[in-house]
Amino acid sequence: MQGTVDGFSYGLVTPLVAYLMACLGGALGLRCTTRALLVAQSWRPGWLALGSAAIGSGIWTMHFIAMIGFTVDGAPIHYDKPMTYASLGVAIVMVGVGIFIVGYRGATGTALFTGGTITGLGIASMHYLGMAGMRFNGALEYNTLTVAASVAIAMAAATAALWAAGQVRGFLWSVGASLVMGLAVTGMHYTGMAALSVHLHTGAPTAGDSAAALLAPMLIGPLAFLCLAGVVVMFDPLMVMGKPDWTPAEHKPGVPAHPPAPNPSRRSQLRSRRQVTHHESRTPQNR
Repeated sequence: MQGTVDGFSYGLVTPLVAYLMACLGGALGLRCTTRALLVAQSWRPGWLALGSAAIGSGIWTMHFIAMIGFTVDGAPIHYDKPMTYASLGVAIVMVGVGIFIVGYRGATGTALFTGGTITGLGIASMHYLGMAGMRFNGALEYNTLTVAASVAIAMAAATAALWAAGQVRGFLWSVGASLVMGLAVTGMHYTGMAALSVHLHTGAPTAGDSAAALLAPMLIGPLAFLCLAGVVVMFDPLMVMGKPDWTPAEHKPGVPAHPPAPNPSRRSQLRSRRQVTHHESRTPQNR
């Protein structure tokens, strides 16, 4: 039996909140990625890992906030906890792989394409793995072409976001990029939901955790992490300006290396040595 699906049970509330979560995670992740391009190698992995976790947590939270508004008429929806939280791990790991590629290879050429593709596949994998964690008295079916379109949107959005992060520009640039990224990720989610059709079975509802039981950890955990990441970003002195306060350890193409100028004490010592050497070289002639 064909089920009646409603993805907007709470009107525009869940789509708007989901979009804001995607923007928040994207903004923090992109700023951390930009920050990683401005530091020495020893600090870079930490910033890239923080950015990966921020983007992964943001899109995961976006997905399940949007799913709060998803209902199937006559079929209560439950969620499998291991599968649900596995989707969070997949999102963070795959987004992290893409971000690390761009962070170490640069946001150009093959590295950007590879990193954007892996990150986009991570976003899509999170979505469909999270959908696989749904438990109700029925089965899900997808339209192949619409699913392919949702994956393409995710890959394009991820590639554009990583390119924006690699531009190493100011704070407003990253805010605009995060707004576009949030729109694309949310659009990917609802495109994937448009590919969905539900077929109900006869019989008793299946057992499992309810959406209310997952709501508290879903919001408290990732949102607490996003708030913590936001504090780190706000209190870092380079985040707003987007400019390094020291010369990076490795020399980037097109940036000439300038040797450090000797300090005053060192300069005076060198001058004194030259005078002594000059005096000693003239002494035998005077004799």
